[in-house]
Amino acid sequence: MTLATLATLAALGAFHGLNPAMGWLFAVARGLQERSRAALLRALPPIAAGHLASVAIVAALVTATRSVTASTALAVVGGVLLVGFGLWRLLSERHFRWAGMRLSAAQLAGWSFLMSSAHGAGLMLLPVLVAEPVPGGHSGHLAAAPVGALPGLAAAGVHTVAMLGTALVVAVLVYQVLGVGVLRRAWFNVDRLWAGVLVAAGLVTLLRA
Repeated sequence: MTLATLATLAALGAFHGLNPAMGWLFAVARGLQERSRAALLRALPPIAAGHLASVAIVAALVTATRSVTASTALAVVGGVLLVGFGLWRLLSERHFRWAGMRLSAAQLAGWSFLMSSAHGAGLMLLPVLVAEPVPGGHSGHLAAAPVGALPGLAAAGVHTVAMLGTALVVAVLVYQVLGVGVLRRAWFNVDRLWAGVLVAAGLVTLLRA
């Protein structure tokens, strides 16, 4: 992966980390509930693990099955999915509700996996992944599926590390300095912003196809 690709993956991870729906708000709530910063910190790794699983599945499938001849079709299908999913989130009146806070690490990871999947987190990496050159592209196909899956897994790893780091900084900042009162004073609809970014990413993917 190029430096530009790594930077893009990290930027998308940071964007996910800033999104309260992806977990930092849940971690802050755990910390406030137990009146412990340690509880907040313990909640973040399982949340990141669930996010990683959701993103890695999509990323690995994309890079493992892609060929030079199939890249255009993949980009078109992925772009349509991104736009459709983003429009659904923009137009939907349904809001995801927080579950009870007394969850085990495994339950936290499962919740994060479902939340990330529902928000189309893995789809956001699609424009980056399909833009990457295919190894052995002159032959029209990847050498082997397992080898092809590795770039996707690596991309998911870079993305999730950035997501976790950003979520950690935001959660600790809110918990230690700002407090949840800032959420009432400076709140904006991140879910709508997120949906708009999905639509924009889908359009970019379609234009590149």
